[in-house]
Amino acid sequence: MSDTAVRTREERRVLAGTLVGTSIEWYDFFIYAQAAGAVFATLYFAPAGETVGQIVAWASLGISFLFRPLGAVVAGHLGDRIGRKRMLVLTLVMMGLATALIGVLPTYAQIGVAAPVLLVLLRVLQGFSAGGEWGGAALMSVEHAPKGKRGLFGAYPQIGVPVGMILATATMWIITTAMTEEQFLAWGWRIPFLFSIVLIAVGYLIRRAVEESPIFKELQQRKGESAAPLKILFAKHAKEVILAALIFIANNAAGYLLIAFFSAYATRPEADGGLGLARPPVLLATTLASFGWLIFTLFGGIISDRIGRVRTFQIGYVLLAIWAIPMWFLIDTGNIVMYFLALFLMTVGLGLSYGPQAALYAEMFPADIRYSGVSIGYAIGAIFGGAFAPLIADLVFGATGASWTIGLYILGVTIISLVAVSLVKEPKDIALNTRSNEVMGVKQ
Repeated sequence: MSDTAVRTREERRVLAGTLVGTSIEWYDFFIYAQAAGAVFATLYFAPAGETVGQIVAWASLGISFLFRPLGAVVAGHLGDRIGRKRMLVLTLVMMGLATALIGVLPTYAQIGVAAPVLLVLLRVLQGFSAGGEWGGAALMSVEHAPKGKRGLFGAYPQIGVPVGMILATATMWIITTAMTEEQFLAWGWRIPFLFSIVLIAVGYLIRRAVEESPIFKELQQRKGESAAPLKILFAKHAKEVILAALIFIANNAAGYLLIAFFSAYATRPEADGGLGLARPPVLLATTLASFGWLIFTLFGGIISDRIGRVRTFQIGYVLLAIWAIPMWFLIDTGNIVMYFLALFLMTVGLGLSYGPQAALYAEMFPADIRYSGVSIGYAIGAIFGGAFAPLIADLVFGATGASWTIGLYILGVTIISLVAVSLVKEPKDIALNTRSNEVMGVKQ
């Protein structure tokens, strides 16, 4: 068999491994977000009352983000020392374990205050795992990419996020359609969490078959792995970490409105400030809109190989800024078709500002500290972006009574991210085996 055929087979295996593994991990992460908007306020935070209970449920969604940097630090350090592949397998298993345990966790009515405490602890474990997941998947794909295709390869772990969203939302839709609201609240909501066990087994087998990153192998052969990647990262590349975080906040904030807030707002009773729509059609519309996120994320990675990562990001964020406020007037019609259209159009800017991210981040950091750099930048950006986006949206709406004012919040963070990405020097096709004694990727 020729070297080209072997390389092509391994490239397909890498793309499958990063896509499937990331999709499963984010299915686990997002199923919690769906449940936080649908059942956790009632089942785990009931003593706080309906309104405050929902706010606390959103806060439990966000608190895990505070532990993503810790997961990023640990996984990044180990990933720069012992390899990308081992950390990808470990984070997948940790995420699956936390998700399955939530599926069997007793409610507040059964064990009292221990129930919400255990729920939050399992969510923290999810956050720790997610903090290390993305960096490893991004680097495995980008560092295996042939010349001129880093954006395309880097888009595969990125589309794992909307695929995970589609899986989570579609699963919830099937379950809520197949049973009554009472059955769903009593036991049906647990099925998606328990289904994770099957998905994790599949993802584990696929990731175990993927070869280690060739860039990391080269570092090992040159005995070049860093003895203290975190020390070097913050001493020489703090600016890149900060910019990576700022670049991500708008995409992550808007993404978590799509993941969690929109469906909760649409299905909330009108007396409580929502639209009063039935849950199954809202979940179906959200699932279909998520296909737009998938398509435009992949497209964003592809065109970034042609016009550059920075330019693609800029186009995506300009589109997101333009749509941030008008989309609420479509959503508030209460028409399910208009609801779908509003969300689908938002995914254009969302995808274009997400597809190039893996390639851009990989090209911003030298090889021996790259896992640490991309993971920590991503995790910090997630804290200031999506961690409390549904909670902030609820608080803004509660204070103003006008849903379009949530668009002002999205517009504000989008401007911040647009400025940040514009400060990055276009790094397309820079050598990925560059080491930490060179400064990369930021305009001086």
